[in-house]
Amino acid sequence: MIVTANLQPKIWRLIPFMTASGAVQMALDRWLLNQHLLGLHPPTLRFYTWSPVAISLGHHQSKVPVAWRDLTWQGEAVELVRRPSGGRAVLHQGDLTYAIAASGFSNQRSQAYQEICQFLVEGWRSLSVPLQFGRAGRGYIHNPNCFGTATGADLVMANGAKIIGSAQLRQGTAILQHGSMRLDPDPALYRTVFGLELEPLAFPLHLNQGDKIERIIEALVHSACQCFGVELVEQPLSDAEWQMVLAEVEKHKLAAVKPVFS
Repeated sequence: MIVTANLQPKIWRLIPFMTASGAVQMALDRWLLNQHLLGLHPPTLRFYTWSPVAISLGHHQSKVPVAWRDLTWQGEAVELVRRPSGGRAVLHQGDLTYAIAASGFSNQRSQAYQEICQFLVEGWRSLSVPLQFGRAGRGYIHNPNCFGTATGADLVMANGAKIIGSAQLRQGTAILQHGSMRLDPDPALYRTVFGLELEPLAFPLHLNQGDKIERIIEALVHSACQCFGVELVEQPLSDAEWQMVLAEVEKHKLAAVKPVFS
């Protein structure tokens, strides 16, 4: 277990689990980072899912398949949304996303990833799922699919199957790191989006039950407290905060970088 030094303050905010559109989730992540950078908000941890189903694109990811423009899932359009962080496209269906907006981590990007991801390693280990950091192959830069390969910022199971893909945005001393934890995505939808077969994950039996998201969040909240040496205090967003986040959604609609369909 690693305790990261010099993380101030020692009280972090835990925003309750929520489900919302990709546009709202990304606006909230951006807002949390900006507020923390300005000294107006404590470090924050949160967990969320996406509704409707979405594909998130890395901030600098320009070209995407033309077929993604008209995708649907169970009668709803698949949302295409831009992340403020880097990396490749992620299909958000059957996954759980985490986000941390905080400061005090290493100035070296790879080291900061390892410092933050340690809470994921410890939390999943407590669920009897050992994870290790991946290694990028030569084809990573040409692969539009985040889960098509694993880098040193990602976590894989013992058989090499990637379970968590993470991405970062750093502004000054503040870092936003968020990532997708693959749980039970639909193989047919994955095949439609990426043209690849999805290898099933072999989770322990207790993680194949209906309350597995609650179990995972509980384990990761506990490991975050231990790894970062902090106390997490749960606090929902206030009405005033929601208004600021929704204003961020509208502002980003005007400034968003549009993908090139090819």
